[in-house]
Amino acid sequence: MSEQLVVGRIGRPHGIRGEVTIDVRTDEPDTRFAAGTVIATDPASAGPLTVERPRWHSGRLLVRFTGIDDRDAAEALRGTWLVVDPADIPPSADPDDFHDQELVGLAVVTADGTDVGRVAEVLHHGQDLLVVRGAGGETLVPFVAALVPEVDVPGGRLVIDPPPGLLDES
Repeated sequence: MSEQLVVGRIGRPHGIRGEVTIDVRTDEPDTRFAAGTVIATDPASAGPLTVERPRWHSGRLLVRFTGIDDRDAAEALRGTWLVVDPADIPPSADPDDFHDQELVGLAVVTADGTDVGRVAEVLHHGQDLLVVRGAGGETLVPFVAALVPEVDVPGGRLVIDPPPGLLDES
């Protein structure tokens, strides 16, 4: 089985009829959590789950899954990861839009060709950050055009133009 991509995590129950809060980890929550959608889980034993009814409440996504009819059943799902197969995610039409799985594993080099390492993961904390692991350790690189002028997914590399101090070991 291929690596699964997280689209959400089940949070606390909401009310007494089986609804749960969802910590959304996708840019397309209305598509990923549409009524009737079947979502795989990690651990696999918790699912798959079928979305019965999604709704937004105070900026938070609430979902009721088929067969989860009370607060106890909802509580038992807390912490479950909701995952999809990367093959089920269509490529973006925007040439400057990348899915995390496209970036992880890319070789990272500076504009002058110096090897920096590889993209180990992508963090989403207000601003997207590339976690680059190399011989010098781990570096966080803001994923913005000024610092990452070239992303060549087919070529397996990403070019960075780091400001002074970003790659320093100190």
